[in-house]
Amino acid sequence: MKELTYRLPQKRTLTGTQPGPASTAITARREKAVAKALQPGLPGYVVDADGGVLVDIDGNSYIDFASGIAVTSVGASNPAVATAVAEAASHFTHTCFMVSPYESYVEVAEKLNELTPGDHEKKSVLLNSGAEAVENAVKIARAYTGRNAVIVFDYAYHGRTNLTMAMTAKNKPYKTGFGPFAAEVYRAPMSYPLRDGLSGNEAAQRAITKIEQEVGVENIACLVIEPIQGEGGFIVPAEGFLPALKTWCEDNNIVFVADEIQAGFARTGAWFACEHEGVVPDLITTAKGIAGGMPLSAVTGRAEIMDAPVVGGLGGTYGGNPVTCAAALASFEQMKELDLVGRAKDIEAIIREELSALDDLPVVAEVRGRGAMVALELVNDNGKPHPTLTAQVAAECKKNGVLILTCGLDGNVIRLLPALVIPEALLREGLRVLVEAIRTHA
Repeated sequence: MKELTYRLPQKRTLTGTQPGPASTAITARREKAVAKALQPGLPGYVVDADGGVLVDIDGNSYIDFASGIAVTSVGASNPAVATAVAEAASHFTHTCFMVSPYESYVEVAEKLNELTPGDHEKKSVLLNSGAEAVENAVKIARAYTGRNAVIVFDYAYHGRTNLTMAMTAKNKPYKTGFGPFAAEVYRAPMSYPLRDGLSGNEAAQRAITKIEQEVGVENIACLVIEPIQGEGGFIVPAEGFLPALKTWCEDNNIVFVADEIQAGFARTGAWFACEHEGVVPDLITTAKGIAGGMPLSAVTGRAEIMDAPVVGGLGGTYGGNPVTCAAALASFEQMKELDLVGRAKDIEAIIREELSALDDLPVVAEVRGRGAMVALELVNDNGKPHPTLTAQVAAECKKNGVLILTCGLDGNVIRLLPALVIPEALLREGLRVLVEAIRTHA
């Protein structure tokens, strides 16, 4: 990969026992001050970050394979983004676009309309979080169709608000104890090639039959799907699954919503994951990588659908905050200037090359994903999910200075989400730590 310039040394450094004394002291404060439900994964408290490293208060430098859950794609302290944030904040930090508007909101909407799939007329609304974007997509689809039902899929993750908890498949920790949930949400079977062995068309027909029989097309406002599922296990549906669903939606006047919150903005080696099969969604939800770490999300889609809600029906106090808009505009330019779409493809090639060292291990059922969104599914001797091994590997990696995340309904999937600006040598080093951890515990 092309060499980039970094502010911090791009190396893994461990100073001693993890966590160090300063982090241990902050943990004691956290346990008294912060709700118990929030349990950080990294042992150290971060004070600096750049490229592919996180530096904690004790001087440890970790290789970061999480990037804030696919947020800091352009880097956690990208100079262009930092400069844009500082410049915007020096003028005004907030006015509320609904009250007193500003140009940067319009500029971000224009760029989203340009970058997202399809050459039809589009409009956008800016919000704060991925869950908020999904909720608003549902609102827009209901206003447009006059229908109520929402179709989601097995293994889906869409957020932590009441409606998006209903749309999310995994119970613990996301839903347990938090019901009752929003009504009119129906779940269909997802294409999961490793487990179901179906072609894309076969899996689509299975889902469509269930939807038609149990919900009825006349009741459906929208179908919401992650083109590559995130928390559910980085599941890439079989080829043809997404196009078949899109065609069925078109035939039945159902709004097709692509949830690209984790997969969007160059992460998969395309601007958006649905582009890999030429799928053009009616609405697309984005967040995470959109603004270099600043809280921003959006719904972008066909102008006639986006204009369906009544005037005043969309919005929010902080949505499209001017500082976050400045960050997004800088991030878009960095994605183009640094060719992060091409770099994501290079990252995938390196990941697959390094993980090929595990080809002889039956515990690795599959390496899957696209671009810098790749996962390993781990199983036991009987081919069943192996969450214990997965947790052991994640802990071993963290102990050795590499931060990785796990996912999947069965907790048996290791997901890799490095920043798209990570240097090649650091990427390879971290992957070799992961390989050794799997071999140690397999």
